[in-house]
Amino acid sequence: MWNRITSMVQDGVRDLFPAYFALVMATGIISIACHLVTMDYLAFPLFYLNLFFYAALWLLTLARLTRHPKRLLADLSNHRLGAGFLTLVAGTNVLGSQFVILTANTSAALVLWILGLALWLFLIYALFTVLTVKEEKPTIDTGINGAWMLFVVSTQSIVVLGMLLASRFAPHEELFTFAMLGFYLLGCMLYIVLISLITYRFMFFKIGADEMGPPYWINMGAVAITTLAGDNLLLKGTAPFLTDLIPFIKGFTLFFWAAGTWWIPLLFLLGAWRHIYKRYPLTYHPVYWGLVFPMGMYTVATFRLAQVMKLDFLLLIPKYFIYLALLAWLITTYGLAYQLTATLLKTPVVEQTSDMLPADLKK
Repeated sequence: MWNRITSMVQDGVRDLFPAYFALVMATGIISIACHLVTMDYLAFPLFYLNLFFYAALWLLTLARLTRHPKRLLADLSNHRLGAGFLTLVAGTNVLGSQFVILTANTSAALVLWILGLALWLFLIYALFTVLTVKEEKPTIDTGINGAWMLFVVSTQSIVVLGMLLASRFAPHEELFTFAMLGFYLLGCMLYIVLISLITYRFMFFKIGADEMGPPYWINMGAVAITTLAGDNLLLKGTAPFLTDLIPFIKGFTLFFWAAGTWWIPLLFLLGAWRHIYKRYPLTYHPVYWGLVFPMGMYTVATFRLAQVMKLDFLLLIPKYFIYLALLAWLITTYGLAYQLTATLLKTPVVEQTSDMLPADLKK
């Protein structure tokens, strides 16, 4: 048994999926959503579970960096995989938000925010540089997918946690808030650019059932976290210069919430086309955490938007959407547990394939 565990860990380190910190993102935001709708009996267990997930994934990531650096660097320079590393940024900031919202521990959250910012600075410029100067590049239909929206998600996660900690930066709170506003607008710009490319890929290139995977749910998750970033600027921002910008930020925030709401029915329809009409097998893969996170984020973003806009009727959405998000989390967690158990016991399982990779690059 010990040999099986050792072998499983070694394989897990070697083949660790770059976007696996989406597990932390999904669990963390579901925890926060549960807290907001007064389900603390779930919020706090999920918080403690997320601490374990975060520590375990960092250990696996550091082990991969030291033992398999070439594989890690190859993933970083891969158009379809590289953006997945930005889940480290978003996962770190979501966990920091849990510390603030659930435990009022701003000290731990500040450490996580600084780490998230450092990771963002390194990864965002490394990815843009590597993918720009790379000599051999895929065409847009094979090189881009929903995971590219992690450029937006990671950027806005800096704002979401940063504004929860704005008071910690006194007497420079005004400067800090201005910086967070800049990050917010940068994330908005990145979404507009990237969603144009993704929509172009949808409309003008053939897309198969194997390609229409869970990462495209991040199309919605990106606008949901953009909405939450705007909400937090309005709820937590006290800088005088924000007074003149409140109508603009409210309008832009509502604009992105409406875009996220529009995506939800379409994504369900495309999922039905994939699994019911095309009969694509529904088997666990870590990319499915990229489906769970947007559901939880939409729940939280809508709750905060209702507070900002004083639109109590919007609270009906998180009141019921939380159950859909929880169901998605439970099913995906079951898939993870089943895969780990089957691997440990050497039980044959349905072969896993990555929705984010072309056939010749599947691990």
